[in-house]
Amino acid sequence: MADIPDPRSYPVPSGRFARARRMGGLATGLAGGVALGGAQALLRGQRPRLSDLVMTPGNITRLADRLSQMRGAAMKLGQLLSMEAGDMLPPEMEAILSRLRAEAHVMPPAQLKQVLADAYGADFRKLFRSFDTRPLAAASIGQVHRALTPEGQALAIKLQYPGVKDAIDSDLDNAAALIRWSGLWPAELDIRPLMAEARAQLHEEADYAREGAALARFGALLAGDDRFVVPRLDEARTRPSALAMSFEPAEPIERLADAPPDIRDRAVSALLDLCLRELFEFRLMQTDPNFANYRWRPDTGQIVLLDFGATREISHTMSEAYRALLRAGLERDQQGVLTALESIGFIKPGLSLAHRQTILEMSEMGFALLRGPEAFDFRGNDFADRMRQRGAQIGGERELWHIPPAETLFLQRKIGGLYLLATRLGAKVDVAAMVRCYV
Repeated sequence: MADIPDPRSYPVPSGRFARARRMGGLATGLAGGVALGGAQALLRGQRPRLSDLVMTPGNITRLADRLSQMRGAAMKLGQLLSMEAGDMLPPEMEAILSRLRAEAHVMPPAQLKQVLADAYGADFRKLFRSFDTRPLAAASIGQVHRALTPEGQALAIKLQYPGVKDAIDSDLDNAAALIRWSGLWPAELDIRPLMAEARAQLHEEADYAREGAALARFGALLAGDDRFVVPRLDEARTRPSALAMSFEPAEPIERLADAPPDIRDRAVSALLDLCLRELFEFRLMQTDPNFANYRWRPDTGQIVLLDFGATREISHTMSEAYRALLRAGLERDQQGVLTALESIGFIKPGLSLAHRQTILEMSEMGFALLRGPEAFDFRGNDFADRMRQRGAQIGGERELWHIPPAETLFLQRKIGGLYLLATRLGAKVDVAAMVRCYV
C-alpha cells in the first residue's frame, strides 16, 4: 500500500466538536466580513442588505470550499437544496451549490490508513494483496478505492469518512442555521421539510448494510438483463464503514458521445427503459442520476450501474399516480393532469385558474413530445431551454412556490438527470412508444 500524494487531499474533520468548531469558525469569519463591509458601506452613505454583505465573491468561495472540505451532511445538504429549490434560489446561493455538486476533496494517506484500520483491524493488509490509495471517486459520505484480494479478485471498496455518520444531525443543524442567518434562503420556502429529508437520506446513505442489500436486490432484479452489469456484493469484506463489491471495469458513460448513433441510441433506450421498470415494475429506484453512476463497456455495449446508496422504495400509490399522469397527458385530459399533479404533490391544491393554466401549459410542453410519431432527438431540440425559461417564469410567481414531497422530488431528479445524460450523448429514442408500454 504505497502512499501516492493526491492534490485533492484534505483531512476530514472527524468528531462532532471538531466539525462544529469548523462551522463556527466559518460563521465567525463571515460575520467579521459582514461587519467590515457594513461599516464601509455606511461610511459611503449606503444601507446594504445582509445578503449583499454575506455573499461577496470571496465569501461564496470560502463557504463552498469549507463545506466541501467538511464533506458529510453539510455538503449533502447543499446538493439537496440545489435539487429541491431549483430556480427559486438567488444566483449567489446557486453559485455555492454548484461548487458542492463537484467532486469532494479526498482523505490524505495517513487518515486513509486509520480508516482502514478502524474498519478491518490493525492487520487489514492481510485482507488485500494490494490497495490503491488514490480513490476512484469521492463524494459527500465516502470515497471508493480499488483493491486486490489475496486470490487476485479485483474489488471496489467504498470507505466512509470518519465521524461523518455520527455528526449528521449536528452538521445539518449548524449548516441550516448558517443558511438562515445569511438571509439567502427565501422566507416563503419552509426549510424544515428539506432538513427532515436531508436527515433521513443521509442516515440511509451512511448505512452501508442498507446499500449492500440494495446492491444485491438490483443484482437479482437485473440478473437476466444482459444490457446491464451490477457489481457483486463481497459480504466477507463488507463492514459498517466499508462496502466491498466486485470491481467492474468500464469507461465513463460520456465516452458514448463518440460512438456510432445506433450504439448511443441503444444505450440511452436501455437506461430510460430501466427507469420506467424501476417506477412501474420494481417500485424500487436508484434515484441518483449522477453521470459517474453509469459506466460503459465498448466491447459488449453493456452499462455498469454503480452507487445504490440513494435507492428508494416507491409506493404503489405514487407509482399509480405517475401512471395516471402519463395517461392523462397522452390523452390530452387537462383535468386528469392537474388531479395527478396534485396527488403526487407536484403542485399544491387550491391554485387560481390563471396559475392552473400556467402549470398546464408547462406540462403540455412535455406531453406533446410523447405524442409525436417519430423518435425524440435529445440533441436536436430546444425543449430543455424552453422548460428552463418557463420554470424561471414560474419561479417568479410566489403563489406557485412549493416544495413537493421527497418521493416526488427524487423521482423528478432521476428523470431530469437521465434527460441531461441523453442530451449529452446526443441520442435519438422513441420515448413515446416506451412510455405507452407502461401506461
